[in-house]
Amino acid sequence: MAHNQPTPELLAEAFAKELSLREKRCPDIDSAAVLRYGQFVGSTIDCHESLPRAMDHARAHVHEVESQGGSVANGRVILADTMSRSKGRFTRAWHAPAGGVWGCMLHASTLLDISKRFVPLAVGVACCEAIREFGGGGANLRWVNDVLFGQRKVAGFLVEGHTGACYGEEYHLVGFGININNNSFPEELSPIATSLAKELGREFDLTDFTTTFLAKLAWNFGLIYYEEAQEMAGETYSGVEGTHRLLESWLSLSSTIGKRVVFGFDVMTSPQYEATVIGVDDGGGLQLQFDDGAMKTEYSGEIRYI
Repeated sequence: MAHNQPTPELLAEAFAKELSLREKRCPDIDSAAVLRYGQFVGSTIDCHESLPRAMDHARAHVHEVESQGGSVANGRVILADTMSRSKGRFTRAWHAPAGGVWGCMLHASTLLDISKRFVPLAVGVACCEAIREFGGGGANLRWVNDVLFGQRKVAGFLVEGHTGACYGEEYHLVGFGININNNSFPEELSPIATSLAKELGREFDLTDFTTTFLAKLAWNFGLIYYEEAQEMAGETYSGVEGTHRLLESWLSLSSTIGKRVVFGFDVMTSPQYEATVIGVDDGGGLQLQFDDGAMKTEYSGEIRYI
């Protein structure tokens, strides 16, 4: 039996707690409406003791369901206590032993293109908020969604597109790897990786953490749909001076603005240039300034702090 097992009942309790929290923190918006938009998260939760890779399992699930004439449940979450072939961006290995939160969510995307760019931000914000709620007040976000303690990475996310072969439906596969109680890392990862337990000196209930993370994921995905509805109604976004509310949350959690960075689409093997981060634009694009004063905005790729 899988160890990490959020249930519908636990998730319902977490949604109620999240709503109460947001109503106090965000009295200027309709928090119940935001959470309703996002409550597809965790519509079904598929828990495993071990999988090779959650995203591969998700693709196979889409094929199996559609081949039988069915419809894939939007928000289905796939979890595994361990994964044997997990990986991050490109071909990078992601160490996924017992003690972490490993998995992915199937999001059947009906978002407009202008809203899709916020999906990578949503998962990073949700994780950073959950870690802070469990005592990790030092957690912060590095563009676009790495969660760090100092320079060490505690969580990473990978968003991949997938089109169902039968109906042509578009999905986001939102993969997540969060180091919670796992304290040892391969030699090559030890200088750059950490876990919540390692940072705070105690272990955590994995199911409790995962349930909280999913509730915050529901809130932040809900914000994407809520703000899209605002725009389609001819209104401004609901943040300060018309800022997208999710971008506002990301900015409040991020350590990236003002940092000297190296940028690359694969920054580990092919770094492209150094620059200083001067901001993010309305769509979450990273605004960089070179030493000669020239500026550039990047919408994909990755950075490392110098």
